Amino acid sequence: MRLYLCEKPSQGKDIARVLGAKQRGNGCYNGPGIVVTWCIGHLIEAAPPEAYGEQYKYWSIEQLPIIPERWRSEVKASTAKQFKIVKGLLAQATNLVIATDADREGEMIARELLELCGYQGAIQRLWLSALNDASIRKALDSLKPSAETLPLYDSALARSRADWLIGMNLSRLFTVLGRQAGYDGVLSVGRVQTPTLRLVVDRDREIACFVSVPYWTVEVNLSTAGQSFSTSWVPPDDSADAAGRCLQQTVAQQAAERIRSAHEAQVLSVETERVREAPPLPFSLSTLQEVCSRQLGLDVQETLDIAQSLYETHKATTYPRSDSGYLPESMLADVPTVLDALLATDPDLRPLFNRLDRTQRSRAWDDAKVSAHHGIIPTLEPANLAAMSEKALAVYRLIRAHYLAQFLPHHEFDRTAVRLSCADERLHATGKQIAVPGWHQALPRHDADADDEPAKRRQVLPPLAEGTRCLIGDVELKALKTLPPKPYTQGELIKAMKGVAKLVTDPRLKQTLKETTGIGTEATRAGTINGLLTRGYLIKNGRAIRASEAAFTLIDAVPTTITDPGTTAIWEQALDMIETGQMTLETFVGKQAAWVTQLVQCASLAIKVPEGPPCPLCGETTRQRRGKTGPFWSCRRYPDCKGSVAITPAGRRKRLTSRKLRRSAPKAF
Repeated sequence: MRLYLCEKPSQGKDIARVLGAKQRGNGCYNGPGIVVTWCIGHLIEAAPPEAYGEQYKYWSIEQLPIIPERWRSEVKASTAKQFKIVKGLLAQATNLVIATDADREGEMIARELLELCGYQGAIQRLWLSALNDASIRKALDSLKPSAETLPLYDSALARSRADWLIGMNLSRLFTVLGRQAGYDGVLSVGRVQTPTLRLVVDRDREIACFVSVPYWTVEVNLSTAGQSFSTSWVPPDDSADAAGRCLQQTVAQQAAERIRSAHEAQVLSVETERVREAPPLPFSLSTLQEVCSRQLGLDVQETLDIAQSLYETHKATTYPRSDSGYLPESMLADVPTVLDALLATDPDLRPLFNRLDRTQRSRAWDDAKVSAHHGIIPTLEPANLAAMSEKALAVYRLIRAHYLAQFLPHHEFDRTAVRLSCADERLHATGKQIAVPGWHQALPRHDADADDEPAKRRQVLPPLAEGTRCLIGDVELKALKTLPPKPYTQGELIKAMKGVAKLVTDPRLKQTLKETTGIGTEATRAGTINGLLTRGYLIKNGRAIRASEAAFTLIDAVPTTITDPGTTAIWEQALDMIETGQMTLETFVGKQAAWVTQLVQCASLAIKVPEGPPCPLCGETTRQRRGKTGPFWSCRRYPDCKGSVAITPAGRRKRLTSRKLRRSAPKAF
């Protein structure tokens, strides 16, 4: 019997329909010689610390680090029924086709299950990029050998074990240290979440510490040949900062008065440059999240959920958790089918379609730049727009627009810079004249990004030439102040996570990191941000996100090597090396375990926490903590036991300072 193992019930239903497995069974579909079943995400999970010993039920530094000699997993209670069904089917199967999501996590969902159930039969891999019938049939005709995708499992397993080692050990370590210092909350530390949080904390501190500087501008309205336009005064170099802003009020006031008293300004030079902008690439998940955050105001998790529904439910777009915006050259053959499906889906596109060049090959088609997944594009079959929600339709139109843009000309415009002289003062004007709309015609809101550009840069200038004289109109002196950086939005934070190499200042890390290395993956970044929001480390403030007080406490408490985004990016690079066979799972996990061990040892040496008298309630030893009225001895099993003993002045100890621990923390890798 050939068994198809899918990731979700909806996926199983789609594949079963194409295979002709029409008979619904218990947690599966049956057909002639085949069965299609499914997981419900991860059916099993890594065992918690207490599964390795009763002593780990209580949090204490003495029991750290927890380094499993033999890793354990256990069946998730919430999906135990489906696990039993899948296990029984695996026992009967002679041939297995893994049909989970085509990524690192999908590989792990299937392989960890096969390992726990002891499956020894033949294995093949179904690699799907879309769930419409045509795409499923195409993938079924080209199954991959098991060995080709096995490294994905090693990489996912390495990620899972590293997350466990860091999360379980360091969350306990710093929570216990926090309790000893009087902080009663749990300080949750994560391999990806903590450096992500550091990005927001650093930005918030930069905003808080920002000192605004006053500066002055002079805006001058000119006209010629019956058409007016805006210009800006250019301050002398000795009164301007590096950004060209005038810092001396009297200089700006005098310039404004001289310009007002003049009758005209004369053009000194006109420089026009033709700018050609290539179509944007199809979306990767992160670029889709950035654009949807900026243009539609969607949270990154909401964007992922919508993209997943367009893929799974509506069959309208391809696999969403892609890290690439490029397309394989083999998909050029599908262009006529995709375009015909789009027109059948939305006949209102007919005027635009008349301008498409179906033979055009943009930079998006590049085998060398396609990773395991290609850009998110429409599927080969018509979709039902009426069945989509308003938000889903908006996201779909963005995805569709970026695909259609590949068949339209470059967007071309003339950018003009004009230098003028007026009463011995310098003026400057810029203008923009669209020459070829090109791919902008495909965008549902082609002017959305341009809204951020100042109007005076988008103005259409009148015909100007050297020597042209322009009449002086309104002259406005403006008193302004430099502005602090803006808080992160979720979309901007995704962008920062993806391009973290640009933010790293450590020369050693910067040299090692690839420019493409980020923290987290396309599939996990939204979950990381959502988790920080759920735990209360991040707070929504309109579209912006800010760090909470607990976030500042956590970032200040842990060593820099844990919070440094560059450290986590190095780990992500190592996971990629496992995926390509350049590093082994054992080597990576061993280095993580050694680093965690060193960190715990440094903390233990730094604190030297004395034991107090026995707890009056349970007899356990006590540790010093600080309350509202001062220090006291608290049961080491706190908060499970809340026994306490008053402390004498002679029994007081020096508190651990986070600075001391941060100095002694080991470097990762």
